[in-house]
Formats: sequence, C-alpha cells, structure tokens
Amino acid sequence: MMNQPPIPPTADVRPYPITTHNHTRVDNYYWLREKTNPDVLAHLAAENAYTQAMMAHTKPLQEQLYQELVGRIQETDQTAPVKRGDYVYYSRTEAGKQYAIHCRQKVGADVEEVLLDLNQMAAEHGYDYLVLGVYHVSPNQNLLAYALDTDGAENFVVYFKDLTTGDLLPDQITRVSYSAEWANDSATFFYTRQDEAKRSAYLYRHTLGADPADDPLIYAETDELYRVGIGKTRDKRYLLLGLGSIETTEYRLLDADAPLSDFVMVHPREKGLRYDVAGHRDGTLYLVTNADGATNSKVVTTLAATPGRAHWQDLIPHRADVKVDDVDVFNDFMAVYQRENGLKTLRITAFDSGETHTITFPDPVYSYTQSANPEFASDTLRFTYSSLTTADSDIDYNMRTRSWAVVKQVPILGGYDPANYQSERIWATAVDGTKIPISLVYRKGMQRDGNNLCHLYAYGSYGYSTEPTFRRDLLSLIDRGFIFAIAHIRGGQEMGRQWYEQGKYLHKKNTFTDFIACGRHLIAEGYTRREKLVISGRSAGGLLMGAVLNMAPDLADTAVAGVPFVDVVTTMLDETIPLTVPEFEEWGNPKNKEYYDYMLSYSPYDNVEANAYPNILVTAGLNDPRVAYWEPAKWIAKLRTLKTDDNHLFFKIFMGAGHFSSSGRYDHLKDTAFEYAFILDTLKITA
Repeated sequence: MMNQPPIPPTADVRPYPITTHNHTRVDNYYWLREKTNPDVLAHLAAENAYTQAMMAHTKPLQEQLYQELVGRIQETDQTAPVKRGDYVYYSRTEAGKQYAIHCRQKVGADVEEVLLDLNQMAAEHGYDYLVLGVYHVSPNQNLLAYALDTDGAENFVVYFKDLTTGDLLPDQITRVSYSAEWANDSATFFYTRQDEAKRSAYLYRHTLGADPADDPLIYAETDELYRVGIGKTRDKRYLLLGLGSIETTEYRLLDADAPLSDFVMVHPREKGLRYDVAGHRDGTLYLVTNADGATNSKVVTTLAATPGRAHWQDLIPHRADVKVDDVDVFNDFMAVYQRENGLKTLRITAFDSGETHTITFPDPVYSYTQSANPEFASDTLRFTYSSLTTADSDIDYNMRTRSWAVVKQVPILGGYDPANYQSERIWATAVDGTKIPISLVYRKGMQRDGNNLCHLYAYGSYGYSTEPTFRRDLLSLIDRGFIFAIAHIRGGQEMGRQWYEQGKYLHKKNTFTDFIACGRHLIAEGYTRREKLVISGRSAGGLLMGAVLNMAPDLADTAVAGVPFVDVVTTMLDETIPLTVPEFEEWGNPKNKEYYDYMLSYSPYDNVEANAYPNILVTAGLNDPRVAYWEPAKWIAKLRTLKTDDNHLFFKIFMGAGHFSSSGRYDHLKDTAFEYAFILDTLKITA
C-alpha cells in the first residue's frame, strides 16, 4: 500500500446549464468559480498536494536545475545607466535578494542615491508577492511616484517619495492601473483607474498635498471596448490621453505646462481607424496610422494646432512588405521601428538633410526592444539587441556617426560560449499553403535523425509577435540535447498586420492549425519525433495548447499550459469578467450566433473528449485578473474524467499570486526549475 501512487483529486459534479441561442451546454464544474467557497479552496489545495506528491521524486532534479539557473546569473549586477538631465538612473541586484534596487547618481559624482529598495519593503511589510508598476521621477527630479501590487491582483497603490529628504509624502492613491504621468510643474500627477471589470476606464488628476479622495475625474470612458492611458511626448510639450480598443484609437493633447486646462482632440474615433501619436517636434505631431487602407501602417505628420485627419500629410507611405511598428522622434533625428519578412528592422532619418539609413544587425535571426530614451536633444538611440545565441545587449547607436557601442551585455555565467550554438529559421507549410516561419536554436553538431528532444513554443494572439530573443534559462534544456523552436504562427504580427488578421475572429483556427503544421514539419524534417516533442504556451498561448491538445492529441509527448485561457465561450459571455468586453474585438462576441458557433467549435474546455492526451502540466494564479483560476481548474477537472491514458495531468496553482506566478527572481527560477523537471521527467531524462 505504501507504494501506491497518490489518487488524483476529483471535483464534484454539480451540473449548471447555460443556454445561448437556444443551445444548452451543461457545465459540471461551474461552481469552481466561487473563490471564497471552502469546497473550492479545499479542491485547489488537493490539486497542489497531488502535484507536489507526484513530483516529489524530482526534488533532486529540481534542485540541480535551480542551481544551474542561478549559476548562470550575475547575482550582483547593475543595469545600463540611462541619462536624464543631471542624473543617470539604473537598477541593481544583490546576491541572495529577490528584487531590484532602484538608484541614481548625479552626473560626475560617485555618490549613489537609493530611490527604492523593494527587498527592504518586502521584509518590512512581510510581502510574499511584490511587483512594481508605475515608476516615474518628477520633471524637477525631486519626487518619485511609484506603485506596488502585493498580491497579484494588479490593484496598485501609488506612493510619493521626496527624493531630497527620503520621506514619503502623506499622499497615497489606491486602485491605480499601469498608466500615470507627471505634468511639467512636478506637482500635478495624472493617473488611470480601473472599473469593476478591471478595465482601465478613468483618468484622474492629483495635486500633491490634496486628499486623493477629492481628486477630480478628468475623463471617464463609457464604451466598454475602450481603455484609457496617459503618456507624454519626449520633448515634454504635451500630455497624451490615449483611448483605444483593439481595432480603434483616439488621442487628446494637453499642454504639459498647463495641467488645469482641457485636453484637445487630435482626431475623434472612427471605427477601424488606428493612430498613435508617436512624437512631437517644433509644433508638428508624428503619427503612426492605418488610415487610407494602410494595413501595415504609415507615418504621417500634422500641426499640433490643427491635428485633425484632414490635415494629415504622408511622411512614410504605406508599404505592403514593411510594417511600421513605432516611431521615436528626437530633436534632430527620427527612428522608425519596422518589421520585414518576419524580422525587425530599424530606420534612421536626419531631419536636417532628410538622409535615411537602416541599421545592420549581425545575426541571421534576431530581435531588438525599444528603450526609454528620455533625452530629446540627443544623437544617441538606446535599444536592446538580442538573438537566440546573443545575450541581451544594451546598444547606444549614434545616429549622426552611425556607430554602434555595446553599453552592457547581460553576463551569462557557467561557461556559456555562443560559438557552441546555432540558430536558423525554417518554414513550415500550413493547411492552406501559407508558409509559417519557425526560429530554431540548438547546440552545434545537431543531426536531423529524428532523435533530438525538442521544445516548441508559441503564443499567436492579440497581434503580439514572439521574438527570437535570448533566454538563458533554456540552456538547461538545450545543453541536454533539446532544440528550442518558436512557431511564428498567425495571430501575431511577425509577417505584418495581415498575419494578425488571419489569426483572429472567424480565422482563429489558423493559429492552432499553423502550430500543428509546425510540429508536424519538425518531425517530418527529422528535427525530432513525437515521443521527444514538448509543446508549451501561456495565457492566450495556453488557449493554443488546449485547442491543439483537442485537435491533435498525438502531436507531442508533453505539454505545458501556463495560466491558460481555455473556457472561451463561457468567459466571453460574462461581461463582468475582466477583459471580456474589450476582447470582443479579438475573439468575437458570442452573443452573435456566428461567433458563438465558431468559438464553441474550438474552445478547449468545451471540446475535451474521451481521448488519450499527452503528459500535461497546467499552472494558474488564484488572484489572476486576466485569466481566472477557475478556467484551468475546470479544464483539469473535465480532463480527469474523460482522458483515457495514464499520462501525467498536474495542476499547480499559486495561491498568493496572479497572472505572472512568483514575483521574486529566485522564486521565479524555482518555478522554472519545477517546469523543466516535469518536462525532463516525462521524457525520462534523469539528470
């Protein structure tokens, strides 16, 4: 009896009928939504206990993996400094401490000012979870506004710190979202708040010293498709009120020197018209827009005094083969962030001469991310370059001399040598004949004999492109013989805006069939075989996992679904749930029967059948405001009753966290070690 494995928990069957369009579904596990119900909490605890018991034999492997992951990190380290006025700002970490320490130094001085030590805060207040949201130094650089989330529910509290004395001001603002900005007077602070559905819906104005309870509401967005955000142009001339849905945007301007005045409309929303105010220079606004059929966006200019669409002038016309992602405007230069043939490109234009050049990158498969670049009158563009074999590198690119300087490259300890690894891009063929790019990285010497382990990852929603960037944690898999593959499936924008549009609404199944085609291609071309293939995705990528497991349960040996969005129809019918209404423009509105039928045809929870499934690990966060814990909980419960195999089905729920699991860097590495131990164990890799 002592050798008997633990019995997996089973959830009570409590039928709950849901009727839509004269069609009734019976949800046996709807009751798991009751977060404060002791039966629900007991069931979740039982799932965690079962997972821990079944994974107990991997504890030595988890510890080995954890030590590997820690061993590649420069534990005491510092980010590349960013100059802003008379100071340079940076954050640093110390060995053994979970969180970053945020600091600055006066230019030319060696004295460090610690602005925010999250480790100290966590210790003083006993926080097991701590995430920094808003972090804005005032224009006069004497004040710091920062926001903290202490349970993963993403309800932030804003605090104000006097940087001249180190004291906290009495002003505290609760229920703040991710968006906030200072006016130029360093006394007026704008911030956004969420509604009951956790949609960023309100813009408030706070004056330091006033009671936050009396803060005036500046704008309330009543259309539930739209979210509210606040920003500022790099030249500090205007505050930008951004109002946007997935398909439509609208902006309003406020003189940052006159924060008590009214916001002025740039151009009123038109359904399907998207534009972003990317910058301002000498009275001219620079916009990135899809106006006039510019599917991949174009760049236009207009005078700030007459900003409406009737005055927009093309600066960079639409190009069918180049997607414009964003623009950075400086005093003398403009940087245009683009995407061509699945890879990012970067174009620089000098305002005085009009001369344009494109930055050349060294790797065949690579990416970059934009940096803050707070200085308007600068010839230097900071961005972070990365590839599947090149660690993240902060680059200072002189736009005038066209010279490239590596300010800092993230150190990879443990003997990492990029010369031992190889990356490439291959193409799979989708069911409709579309070519789907796959980025690969592996140790040199890999033989395409079907015997390689392979980890295939994808996301494929919201137009979010999965970039081929460096991930040092993956070395623990790659050095054990894994190929790591990224499937750049439709639903992202790797190949342009149409790539996204072909993977949403009534084309969503392209996302799933593209992924399956990529997996089949890797097998057919000898990179791996089914018994050695692992697939993974999280959030909307967890939806991908759920759909693929139903559509092609024979594709892989093992699957990892992080915080998966798997109860698509029921969630999208409930407008009280965070994200539901705004995402009608991603998935469709199931109150429309055409969308209901289509969504029902792929919703993972609704399509679980009696079938043999791979080994599966699922994670969730009890306080997750993005994908409610009950979606994976219900999915697991249904899988347990219907699956016909003896493969593992584990559910790990973080009882004190949200969408992003553990907040501390060491705790996060332990989570990764757990996931990798699960993968290795199911594939019978013991060390």
